Amino acid sequence: MVNEALQQVPNLTGNKNIEQVNQIRESLEIMGENSTAFSLPQPHLLRTKLCNLHDSDLDPSYIKRREELKGLVTSMIQPKMVRGKFLNGKEFVSFLEQILEALNKGDIPSTVSLVEVFNKGVVDQCLKLYNDMMSRVSLPLSEDLIREAHEESKTKVMVVFEEQRFGRHHAKTSVERLESEIQKIYANLYLKNEYESAKLCEGLYSSCEDKVDELQELRLPSMAKFNAGFTQCNRSFEEGCHGPSKAVYEKRIEKMLGKSRLQFIKDYNNRLFNWLVGFSLVMVVVGRFILKFFLVEAAAWILFIFLETYTRIFWSPESLYYNPVWHLVVTVWENVVYSPVLDLDRWAIPLAWVSLTLLLFWRCYGKRKCSGGALLPVYAFQTGSSNPRVRRSD
Repeated sequence: MVNEALQQVPNLTGNKNIEQVNQIRESLEIMGENSTAFSLPQPHLLRTKLCNLHDSDLDPSYIKRREELKGLVTSMIQPKMVRGKFLNGKEFVSFLEQILEALNKGDIPSTVSLVEVFNKGVVDQCLKLYNDMMSRVSLPLSEDLIREAHEESKTKVMVVFEEQRFGRHHAKTSVERLESEIQKIYANLYLKNEYESAKLCEGLYSSCEDKVDELQELRLPSMAKFNAGFTQCNRSFEEGCHGPSKAVYEKRIEKMLGKSRLQFIKDYNNRLFNWLVGFSLVMVVVGRFILKFFLVEAAAWILFIFLETYTRIFWSPESLYYNPVWHLVVTVWENVVYSPVLDLDRWAIPLAWVSLTLLLFWRCYGKRKCSGGALLPVYAFQTGSSNPRVRRSD
């Protein structure tokens, strides 16, 4: 009868109340191996008024079985001794009240609580193991990689827990607690991964934005140099940005680079045209006052007049940029301004100073040296005269 009463109830739906009843029955089965069952018949049909009825009103079979129960209990019980003293009835009742109060407060552990206390140390150890394994992961990572690291670490931790845990039926709470704590740690790590990814990608985006701004302000406009910087910026972002924020910043940098490229192309032809006009005026001054070479001055005047007059009469500034002659000019300009060997935008000013210094040196000292006379005096003799006349060469 006892074994039948302590059998667990099937709990297919996972009801918490049924689960709690099953735990109580299992605890009683473990703790009360030597149990005796005794049944009593129903005392009276009026069960709600049993306290007001006398023994004469109760069922005789109930009275008989009750007396048998008293004899059974009397034969089984022994005097309770606490601290070397046998307790009487009142003291025993007081002792039971204290025991019940302690049980209700949880001061006296049950079978389930003992299992959980033991498994708590195992859970803490497994959580520390999970933390150690995930701390070795270098952030930021993509969502798939960090999820793989989480699943791999969790699987190893659960294997360790299954090997070290105590209790077959009462470890469910410990398992749920372990999984819940692992999920919390993973959630925090996921947020940290997002932060590190956003921080890294934001830094690369800002540096790329600064680089593009520098390319927009080139002293000598060069499409080749802009494209090289554009490609380098895009490559550094693709190689350096990782994690869940990469997709968002890829769209941002693609949009930013597209706008910058359109703006550079729009300003490129106008800036190149202005540079050629300024270059023609500079060559006019150089050819006239420094080199004093008519062909250089004439060629510079022709270029200046062509750019300022002919294009405005026959072509619009926009139509000039589609002319094959302009494309040839652009090709020559690109090859001169930027190449793998020489970046004229960076070295233009130093080279200009060096060229000006050499030109001034040649202008001031080169011609004087070439046009100077002999260092020694030259003697000239007149016909019919015995005295020579000294003629100085200077």
